[in-house]
Amino acid sequence: MEVNRIEEFKNFELPLQLNISFHKIYLMLKEYANESSKNHPFHASANIVLKEVEKHPELIHGFSDLSLLKKHEDLINILLEALFPEILTLNEIKAATVPFTFTSFKFTKRFENILENAGDDFELKVRNFEDDQKYIMACTFILANVYNYPIDLKRPFFFDIPNKTLNLIKHYRVAFNGDFMDITPTENAPKITDEDIKNLLDNFDNIEVWKKKFPKDSYIFKGFGIMNLFDVTTDENISAIQNDLLRGDQNLNEDLQKHLAQFYNINDLKVGYSTFDRNSHNLEASISKKSNSLILAKNQDISCANSNYFCEGIIQKVFNDTQPVAISNVEKYGIDSNFNLFYKKLKLENIGSIILLPITVSNNSDLAILEIASPRPYELNSINLNKLKDLKPVFEAAAKRASEEHINALEATIQEHYTSIHPTVKWRFYEAAGQYQKDLLKKKENIKIDNIVFNDVYPLYGQSDIKGSSIARNNAIKQDLTTQLTLAISVLKEACKSEKLPIYNELMFRVNEYLKDVVNGLKAGDEIGILDFLKRDIYPVFNHIKEVNTHLNSLVNTYITRLDDNLQVVYEKRKDYEHSVTLLNDRLAKFIDKKQEDAQKMFPHYFERYKTDGVEYNMYIGQSLTKNKKFDKLYLYNLRLWQLQVMYEMENLANTTRKEMEHDLQVASLILVHSNPLGINFRMDEKQFDVDGAYNIRYEIIKKRIDKAHIKNTNERLTVPGKIAIVYSQEKDAKEYLKYIKYLQSKNQLGKIEKIELEDLQGVSGLRAIRVEVIYQKDYSTKKTITIDELMQEFKA
Repeated sequence: MEVNRIEEFKNFELPLQLNISFHKIYLMLKEYANESSKNHPFHASANIVLKEVEKHPELIHGFSDLSLLKKHEDLINILLEALFPEILTLNEIKAATVPFTFTSFKFTKRFENILENAGDDFELKVRNFEDDQKYIMACTFILANVYNYPIDLKRPFFFDIPNKTLNLIKHYRVAFNGDFMDITPTENAPKITDEDIKNLLDNFDNIEVWKKKFPKDSYIFKGFGIMNLFDVTTDENISAIQNDLLRGDQNLNEDLQKHLAQFYNINDLKVGYSTFDRNSHNLEASISKKSNSLILAKNQDISCANSNYFCEGIIQKVFNDTQPVAISNVEKYGIDSNFNLFYKKLKLENIGSIILLPITVSNNSDLAILEIASPRPYELNSINLNKLKDLKPVFEAAAKRASEEHINALEATIQEHYTSIHPTVKWRFYEAAGQYQKDLLKKKENIKIDNIVFNDVYPLYGQSDIKGSSIARNNAIKQDLTTQLTLAISVLKEACKSEKLPIYNELMFRVNEYLKDVVNGLKAGDEIGILDFLKRDIYPVFNHIKEVNTHLNSLVNTYITRLDDNLQVVYEKRKDYEHSVTLLNDRLAKFIDKKQEDAQKMFPHYFERYKTDGVEYNMYIGQSLTKNKKFDKLYLYNLRLWQLQVMYEMENLANTTRKEMEHDLQVASLILVHSNPLGINFRMDEKQFDVDGAYNIRYEIIKKRIDKAHIKNTNERLTVPGKIAIVYSQEKDAKEYLKYIKYLQSKNQLGKIEKIELEDLQGVSGLRAIRVEVIYQKDYSTKKTITIDELMQEFKA
């Protein structure tokens, strides 16, 4: 008898003394041989087999000498015949085995063929199953069978077995049957108490605790197990392909080609990519470093509008109808297409069959073309093309991400080389560029473009910050994951009522464990891990559950309808949050941009705005920024009053927008006052303005830290919803802003005033603030806001 073993039993450190025994089969035969079963068809044969077995009592009482398997091979085969029917030997992947050692001694013919094809040096070994894990699992096995205390430590086991013929690794999931086993304690086995069990439950990772309670060889195992293997290579490959696409690193093409080769059982399969621009009707080789094209020459573009490169059928189906195409025989395609250029390219690449899968990647419907090719005809065809159906959503997500990365790269290039310049200061850039061109014409040596600096300008800074945005975002993620996991549990619970399958309880346990992790707080990578688990282990089971009855089918469909069509996750609270943030940001940004157009008419000044979780902006005003208009400090005072008025209006806009948001968000407003003029310098490396000089750096430090500041001697933050904080360092600034506040109070726009000292910031001390209450209008409308001219007239009056 062929025995596949890792080591002799004695070399294993386990709490069990392992003995192979057929005692339970012996008992079953005795029942058949009993006179009460004389009419049973197995009665006569059972008597014959019993007599033979009783001649060899070690088969009943157990043995650890593996040589006895060979000695009693014929009799053992007869004992196991009912478990290994000849008619299924080429269908089932099954073996009799000893738990925890995976020593196997009876195989179906299909299993034998798999092992033979794995090579002489192959060792049957479970993936990721270390010695300590084996020991602890054996202990939990004892707790369940001896002490009737089941501990759910079930996990899927996998064998990765090479296929020398296909030169691929095949993946098999293992299911164990433990009906033919008995465990009894020896005299040396410590008695396990309830307190011991509680201690063990809290010490899974402490192997010494387990070994103390379950010493080596302290229990006797007699029997054998049945191990069934199921080929899950396709599922593993799909999961690997999904991970490749989600990861999207520099090894994407190499990894994806390897896993698609395993997916199709084609060792020398090739993968390529190209892109189709619907506007220009050009097919282009992918510009990504991660990929290349099989159907286009390097750096070659093909016009599909006026080219004979493709036949009409390919153009219509792939590029117009966005349908996949399989060319199963390139030679036949060549004859049918009159040996066009596409056929010649395929022949040059030694392609015998090919699949073209078009994927929509952007809002303007540009396409990514996934090219999968084999050197041999008919290996890729219209039938196995359909295997890609389940993978297409992942390809679409990866293609969309690649498209976004490409767009980001384009925008970065534009930002690097074509940074937009504010109209107020554009004249100075023209002067510098003009002088540079003159110097070039004069062929001067060591030419450098002018450093652009604007001195003696007054800064104004403001922000409307969404409060608690990070907490709100994390809570939205937790709520969505909780919903999705709870829905999954409800489906599995109902399935348990219809089918008493242990796997449902095991899956519910794991879903519950993930749910606990979510409730206790998410860590980096948790979300991806949970989604991978659902796709890999839960969704295949759901496909089975749908077939059980209409009620379960309805429950699974309810689960599916709660998932986002594109992301395939529950994305309700996050969508609400993102919609709310986007809506609020867009409203505030568009409002201040529109107001800025009006303010520029008063006096030209530099303005830059940023969207974060809220809106922040910088303004600079002063003589050096303008070429022809004379500056007066009156314009600075006007702009400060305008800023306070606009900040009040933005508060009202944000408050009104709350009614339209699914997720209730509030803003906290801040104005930073700086009395002394400073210089700003256009930094060529960052392509933006920054304050110039070490003395002025203090202003930038305050800007970066002020919104996190606390009121002195308290834990209260300066910025809170419903109030505008005005930060200053000189008393004259406070007096100026109190005049503006009093004016807006007269219009019933601002309310109570607080004068506050702030805690010292790192590198900055002596800051104070005015915090003033915002009185929200009931029927606020942006159409009713006033212009800067109207504001000035009212203020003077």
